[in-house]
Amino acid sequence: MSRLSVNINKIATLRNARGGNVPDLLKVAVDCQRFGAEGITVHPRPDERHVRRQDVFDLRPLVYTEFNIEGYPSASFIELVIKANSNQVTLVPDPPDAITSNSGWDTIKNQSFLKDVISEFKKAGIRTSIFIDTNLENIENAAKTGTDRIELYTEPYAIKYPINKELAVAPFVKAAEFAVQCGLGINAGHDLSLENLKFFNEQVKNVSEVSIGHALISDALYFGLENTIQMYLRLLNI
Repeated sequence: MSRLSVNINKIATLRNARGGNVPDLLKVAVDCQRFGAEGITVHPRPDERHVRRQDVFDLRPLVYTEFNIEGYPSASFIELVIKANSNQVTLVPDPPDAITSNSGWDTIKNQSFLKDVISEFKKAGIRTSIFIDTNLENIENAAKTGTDRIELYTEPYAIKYPINKELAVAPFVKAAEFAVQCGLGINAGHDLSLENLKFFNEQVKNVSEVSIGHALISDALYFGLENTIQMYLRLLNI
């Protein structure tokens, strides 16, 4: 059974739109866990347009499940993650002005860089995950960086799912099988939703964790946060 980590960036975006503390990011994190979420994910960016640096430190004592911090491994990001002592860090190749994550790492070109970064997190006892596509060569070289896990970038699956779900999921099935052969753990995330999550979870084996934010928070506007989290958990409980 895959664990559900809720990305609460969109809650911070809504809060920041008006200033003040409504909605309360910290309360939402506590409530997500109380409603069954098995992890909290944040993706602080340099411009602090959603989750802020201080939010990370304020959240840390409240996250009693698993705290996953995503981001581009700049010097300031590495310092933040280590100081916050997160359970997991997910490395994404986002430029500072990216709206959202839109590609995986080229682990051949960036292998030396990733090795150095991952070694710093390993010294701090923090599990590492690399955001990556289904290219088997990238997965093979991800294993050479020393990372514990990869996070499969699932936007291509979400786009193709309404057209042909079998073809959409096939590369992810193969990638997950290969990752296991390479000794890697597997996470997944980006555009997974109530529509496409169940089929992905049934077909792609050995996924330890899915990180879902935009779709889940959007669904909560209609169904309520507690009910929405339970809906997602039911799709993962196969």
